[in-house]
Amino acid sequence: MNTCKFLSMLTIASILFFSCSDDDDAPSVINPEELITTMTITLTSGNNTIILKSFDEDGVDGPTAPVVTVSGNLAANTTYSGEIVLQDESVSPADIVNEEIEREADEHQFFFESSGDLNITTSYADTERDYNEGGSVTNPVGIKFELVTTDASTGTFTVTLRHKLKKPNDGTLSDAGGDTDIAQSFPITIE
Repeated sequence: MNTCKFLSMLTIASILFFSCSDDDDAPSVINPEELITTMTITLTSGNNTIILKSFDEDGVDGPTAPVVTVSGNLAANTTYSGEIVLQDESVSPADIVNEEIEREADEHQFFFESSGDLNITTSYADTERDYNEGGSVTNPVGIKFELVTTDASTGTFTVTLRHKLKKPNDGTLSDAGGDTDIAQSFPITIE
């Protein structure tokens, strides 16, 4: 009887031992969402440079509200070259989030909206091809853009970065879909 019991236990132990192999598939690598603490937009026209900056120490999902600054007023009837830099300043040295956006240019796009009486128009100055050889020549990204002012006015300029969106799209957030990585509004005065 003890022999039967011993053989039964040995059989169960053998089954358990051989069923626990190390040939399981490796877990898939998850690309975590980047933390964006800082958005800096530089608008340049000749020797005139205006900086729009948003700093949110805990990122867009945190409870702390961002600190938004605008270094000056825009000039009427002027064309500005714009460039956006996104950073994660929660680490030292700060991570430049633009590097990921450039690598995944086919999955990212900035959108520009104005509200109030703000008299501006924007146009894209870069495409996926600027960052990836296989990217589309026509699909915009928006790290670089052009902003044109007309008459004196005030209002809000909102910049939104979408991820995993539909491309091409008609240039509106509603058509693009996707997930918002960051959206920030800046109070603007044109004089």
